[in-house]
Amino acid sequence: MAQLDRTAVTSADTARDAPAAHGTPRAALTLALTSAATAVALMTYTTPLITLPETAAALHTPLSAQAWLLNGTPLGLAALLLVAGSLADDYGRRRIFLSGTVALGITTALGALATSTWLFTLARVAQGAASAAILASSLGLLVHAFPTPRGRLHATGVWGAFVSGGIAAGPMLAGALTSSLDWRAVYAVLGAAALAVAGFGTRALTESKAPRGGRPDLAGAVTFGLALVALVAALTLGRDGWLRPSVGLLLAAFLVLTSVFVLVERRSRTPMIDLGLLRHRRFLASSAGGLFTGFAVIGLFSFLPTLLQQALGLSALDTAWLTLLWAGLAFVVALQVRRLAGRVSPRHQLVLGFALHAVGVLTMLGAVGAGSWTRLLPGFIVSGVGSGLLNAALPLLAVESVPAARAAMGSGAQQTFRYIGSCAGVAVTIALVTSSGGLAHGADIAIAVSAGMALVAGVSVLTLRERG
Repeated sequence: MAQLDRTAVTSADTARDAPAAHGTPRAALTLALTSAATAVALMTYTTPLITLPETAAALHTPLSAQAWLLNGTPLGLAALLLVAGSLADDYGRRRIFLSGTVALGITTALGALATSTWLFTLARVAQGAASAAILASSLGLLVHAFPTPRGRLHATGVWGAFVSGGIAAGPMLAGALTSSLDWRAVYAVLGAAALAVAGFGTRALTESKAPRGGRPDLAGAVTFGLALVALVAALTLGRDGWLRPSVGLLLAAFLVLTSVFVLVERRSRTPMIDLGLLRHRRFLASSAGGLFTGFAVIGLFSFLPTLLQQALGLSALDTAWLTLLWAGLAFVVALQVRRLAGRVSPRHQLVLGFALHAVGVLTMLGAVGAGSWTRLLPGFIVSGVGSGLLNAALPLLAVESVPAARAAMGSGAQQTFRYIGSCAGVAVTIALVTSSGGLAHGADIAIAVSAGMALVAGVSVLTLRERG
């Protein structure tokens, strides 16, 4: 019955919007623009990984507040990804995509003008919200432009590769500009790049939306967004003590708002997310994959560049080259994963990716204590290959786990879990590294936790197979 429903919705969406066929110039241009915007969004996301010491010094940010400099963008992403995906399906994926790219350009440029920790953090939250509009709507645009399974496999593989490409290019740009100019120059350049993509997109992209009708689920959007803001704030503040009253109040607010959200969604005629999807194992596997990727992979590698600068005395550009090795390999692997089509399912790609990440980071144990950056190289290589598998499989699994007409919502749901995991992972990593009796000892504990969570992730995704 679920398959018949999906087929009917797919046919309706196709008939209504007459999407471009696989391989047409319009489809290729859609892929190019969504991939470029995604890369810029990820470059904006990863810039503080390299510039954190300079940014913290310029803004006089104490160590206890530095997690906010990293978690500002994930906060905006986590809070608005599902909302942006639902709005994109209902009101137009092109409209939300272009709004997001313009907003990213403006807010990124404003980040360069910030003069205090909280102003910079607010700019980063706004960048995350704009990036949410880009990431959630991109896959909806691609499903519309590439309606065949083969075309969709190609498009999601390329898009996933540019997630890795943005992660790779962001630190390199940040390292180069920080060494020659100032950390603020990075945000000015990225803001201009986002506005350029928006300019091309206004003429090149075609509109598409889901034929649902009905009123927007504003109550669901508000309660869900506030719930995630409370959760991410609690995770960020928790690194300074989980028993603090403020953390407890935020967690309680998250639970209350989540309960209200569930009630709202059950009563809404056009809910932001179909809660019935929680009974589908493929959707659960997609969500679990996103959550653990954020916690185990992004959480560790978000703070690792700063740790290497502090513990090993590496420059911003040196750590950018190491990050490029990891993310560059992920980019290449994600581009080639489409060759595995028909032989290895996205779910099994996730399992292999998590296993490789665990093996890779375990080889890095003791490297910080030994003061040897060369001992990190095997781990960066193996984990980079694993990350490429994850970044290729996650977007495909996201759009396959929901009806085609709700592709943007499916993408938003999975990436919401990804950036919730990222916020938790960053907070836990910083807490472990800075409060475990020395940077070297703390780094080893954080690495072991990352590897353990990746193995848990692999087992979880493996067990969430579709029932025959």
